[in-house]
Amino acid sequence: MPDEDYLASYDPGAYPPFAVTIDVVVLTLREGVLNVLLVRRGGEPFAGAWALPGGFVQAGAETLDEAAARELAEETGLDEERGLGRVHLEQLGTYGDPGRDPRMAVVSVAYLAFAPDLPEAHAGSDAADARWTPVAEAEGMELAFDHRRILADGLERARSKIEYTPLATAFLSKEFTVGELRAVYETVWGAELHAGNFHRKVLSVPGFVESTGATADRAGSRGGPRARLYRAGDARLLHPALLRPDREDSVR
Repeated sequence: MPDEDYLASYDPGAYPPFAVTIDVVVLTLREGVLNVLLVRRGGEPFAGAWALPGGFVQAGAETLDEAAARELAEETGLDEERGLGRVHLEQLGTYGDPGRDPRMAVVSVAYLAFAPDLPEAHAGSDAADARWTPVAEAEGMELAFDHRRILADGLERARSKIEYTPLATAFLSKEFTVGELRAVYETVWGAELHAGNFHRKVLSVPGFVESTGATADRAGSRGGPRARLYRAGDARLLHPALLRPDREDSVR
């Protein structure tokens, strides 16, 4: 335990004050397009500008993870009973450049979240609007604070993470076809993949997916047999990794 005399004489006012906020890059697939959740700020600074969802951490009342989950719930309407538990949520990075917030020194801990088919967005208490925005559109927008940089970092994390972990399955329902999994990779990477090669690679990685023994309701796109259904396996890392086409070429 800290020394009581030391704590009694400790003056926190001797140090410059700063605040801690949470920002969340929330990704989902909507009608086959990778979307990010954006909110329109309802007040200053940057009133009316689009931004990533986030807010101040409730000091002494919640952890960083709890603050991120709270912000995610406020903007998506999800909670533990309505699917919040199926959202993959991980810490992305910390951003504390001087002047990133005109109010005061603010350090933001950013998170990355993604899940399948998230519901329509709705603005939280401090936002004027909220919407799912195609990533290709959001990347060209002028976002508040340094959120354009945070978005870029979140997208790169997602694109690299599905190379060496099975987290691409987090964009899908519990049961899926290899074709649907390939569509996730193509959408997140922005690259077309060879169907046969992808199918072979996925099934060759131990623990990546496992067969459910069932087939999809509909026949294949070319009238062939119904595709087999799979679920996420127990692997935590993919070995060998599934490299992006541009990276695959660079290591040959």
